[in-house]
Amino acid sequence: MHAVGIVAAAGSGLRLGADRPKALVPLGGRALVCWAVDTLVDGGVRDVVVAVPAAEHAAFATVLPMDVRLVAGGATRTASVRAALAAVGRRADAVLVHDAARPLTPPDLVTRVLDALAAGARAVVPVLSVVDTTVVVDDDGVVADTVDRAVLRRVQTPQGFAREALVDAYAWLPPDAELTDDAAVVRAAGIPVATVAGDERAAKVTVPHDLALAELQVVR
Repeated sequence: MHAVGIVAAAGSGLRLGADRPKALVPLGGRALVCWAVDTLVDGGVRDVVVAVPAAEHAAFATVLPMDVRLVAGGATRTASVRAALAAVGRRADAVLVHDAARPLTPPDLVTRVLDALAAGARAVVPVLSVVDTTVVVDDDGVVADTVDRAVLRRVQTPQGFAREALVDAYAWLPPDAELTDDAAVVRAAGIPVATVAGDERAAKVTVPHDLALAELQVVR
C-alpha cells in the first residue's frame, strides 16, 4: 500500500502567543512541523506533503528535508488540506492527514492507522476515552444535563483514508465549508469512519501550557 502523508501546518500560532506560524515554533530545538513529519516517516509513510502559509514557504523549506513537498495552505484547515490533497498523486492508495501541532505522536500510532486501512477500512481515526464527567450547559452557564461519557471519544491525528474516498468527499464538500477535521468531511459524504486506539502522547499543542508540557516529555 502506497500511503502519502499530509501535514496541516498553515496555522498562525496566535493562541500559542508565537511570533511565527505555530508549526515553526521550536520544541526541543526543532520546529513542531519537523517532529510531525518524522512521526509519519518513522511510522511507514515515505511521501509527505506539508500545507504551509504561502508567505512562509522559504522558512519551512529551510527546516524540512528536501524530499518533503510544500504547498500553499488556505485560510482554514479544511482549505489547507484540500490544497495538499490536490498535490497527492494518483499512485497513492491511502492518505494520512496529520496535525503539525501534535509533535510527539508516536510512530506506532501511524502504524495502527495504516494497518486498519490495509485491512479494508476506508476511513479511520485514532481515539481516546473521555475520563472527565462531561456536561451540557445552557446559555446562562448552568448545567442542563450530564452526557454518558462511555460513548464519547477524543479524536486525534493522523487520520487515515482511502485516497479515492477522501478525494471524493472533498469534491462533494462546498468550497466555503469549514469542518473541524477530515473525518467530519468523509462522514458528511456518508463514509463510515472506523477507530483505532489513540495515544496520550499525541496531545495537541495549542496554548503555551501545552508547549511547556511537551518540552518536559522531549528526550534530550
